[in-house]
Amino acid sequence: MALYLRLPTTASFNIDNELVIISAFNANEAEQSLLGKDVNIIASGPSIQQLVLSDLSDTPTIFVNGSISLTAEHDFNDIVGYVISDARFINHQPEILRQHYTGQPLYATLAVFEAMATTHPDIMRTYHHAMRVLYPVDRPWGVKSNKLSFNKLIFKKKRLNKKMPLSYFINHPNFVIASTHSAAEIGVSLNVTHGFVEAGTVAYVATQLAFSRLAATIHLYGIDLLNSDQPRFYENDGNSAPSTLSKVMSERIVPSFNLLGRAYRAHGVAVINHSPVSKDLFDGL
Repeated sequence: MALYLRLPTTASFNIDNELVIISAFNANEAEQSLLGKDVNIIASGPSIQQLVLSDLSDTPTIFVNGSISLTAEHDFNDIVGYVISDARFINHQPEILRQHYTGQPLYATLAVFEAMATTHPDIMRTYHHAMRVLYPVDRPWGVKSNKLSFNKLIFKKKRLNKKMPLSYFINHPNFVIASTHSAAEIGVSLNVTHGFVEAGTVAYVATQLAFSRLAATIHLYGIDLLNSDQPRFYENDGNSAPSTLSKVMSERIVPSFNLLGRAYRAHGVAVINHSPVSKDLFDGL
C-alpha cells in the first residue's frame, strides 16, 4: 500500500516580521459546505461579455483570477469563493486584488500566497482568516512565481515540491486517475483536502473545489479555450497576459474535463459548460 504525503494543515508567512498563518482547505469545516446548492464558476473568457450577469447574481458564485473584477459593476449576492492557482497572475495583474478583493473566501496555492506576501502584504494581514491553502497533489508547492524569493516560507520546499507521477495516486480513494490516457497524465480529485489535480487552467481547480464543497450542480461560464488568443474579458490588447491554453487544450484540458464530468456524474453531480465557444469540445458537459 502506498504511503501518501500528509499535507500541512497550515502555512506560515513572515510579513514584515509578523507571522501570518493560513489554514489549509479542509472539506470537514462546516463553513466550507455549499449545502447541496448549485454553484456558478465564472472564468475569464471573452464570452463573459455576452452574459446577462444579473441572471446569475443569486446563485452561489466562485470567481477565478481576474473574473472577480465583475463585482465592480455587478451585484453577486452569494460569493462563496475566489480561486488563484498560479502566482504569475499575481505578478501580472496585481491591481486586480488591490481593487476588487475585499475578504471573499480565497483559495490559492502556497506559491500564490508567497507572491501575495510580497506584493499585497496588507491584504494578507487583514484577510488571512478568509484564506485557505490548496495543494496540487503531485507537487504541493505549485507553480512558482517569477522573480520572487521564496526563502520566507516555513516549509521544506524540496520535500513539498518533489513532483510525483499521477499514477502514484491511482489507488488513492480521493482521486480518479486515467492510466490509459497517453498524451499526458490526467486525473481529478474527489476531495481537494487531499490535493487537487492540475490540467492547465485554474477553472479545473475551481471545479474540483466546488465538488469537494458539496455543490449539487456545477455551472461553468467563460471557459472558452478556442479563442484563447484573444484578451481575457478584463484585459485589452496592450495588457493581456500570455496564455498557454491552446498548447494544453487537446492534451490535458479537454480530456481532463471529460474525465471530471464522468467522475462527478457517477457521484450524482452534473457539471455543465455554458461557453458557446467551447461547448462542442467536451463530452457530456
